[in-house]
Amino acid sequence: MKLALFDFDGTITTRDTYTKFVISNANIFRLILGGFLLSPLILLNKLKLMPSPVLRPVITKLAFKGTKVDDINQSAQEYVHKYLPTVIRPNMLHQIKKHQESGDRVVVVSASISPYLKIWCKGLGIDLICSELEEKDGYFTGSYVNGDCSGQRKADSVKNTINLDSFEQVIAYGDTKEDHAMLKLAHESYFRGKPFSANDC
Repeated sequence: MKLALFDFDGTITTRDTYTKFVISNANIFRLILGGFLLSPLILLNKLKLMPSPVLRPVITKLAFKGTKVDDINQSAQEYVHKYLPTVIRPNMLHQIKKHQESGDRVVVVSASISPYLKIWCKGLGIDLICSELEEKDGYFTGSYVNGDCSGQRKADSVKNTINLDSFEQVIAYGDTKEDHAMLKLAHESYFRGKPFSANDC
């Protein structure tokens, strides 16, 4: 059996899905407060002075702290069924299904958050490792269970969850430098559709 590891945003999709989901689930108060508090951090991120793995948890905390799990999950269902199909790359969906038909284990490994990714992956019958939102007493705390699933943490999460030695071949797909550590785990890697080499970093 082979193992196929797929990043989600930008690899399976044509664009970032995290930001749109956050905005679509934040009420007007949170949007205004977020715009006021986060605009300096977002500017730093645009200037490449603050990495996305540092900014994302801050945005997530502001957007989801104290929100009802049932409400967000219901919104995630609609997001998966109405929006995600419009941004999924047909060639990557075909590649996922090709791996499945070959009997390979397919895992999405993403820094995006769990509410909608769980639904999407379950619908395709594939596994998921992602930035999982922490739940307590029916509410999201706004924190991640195991941190932002990007960069080295993405690779470590794969190794801590999956016994890579049990697969004859590992194949990985990514599109940003946050995927490099995961791509290096694989025997065969693709970066933005082209073969990836550790020398490309």
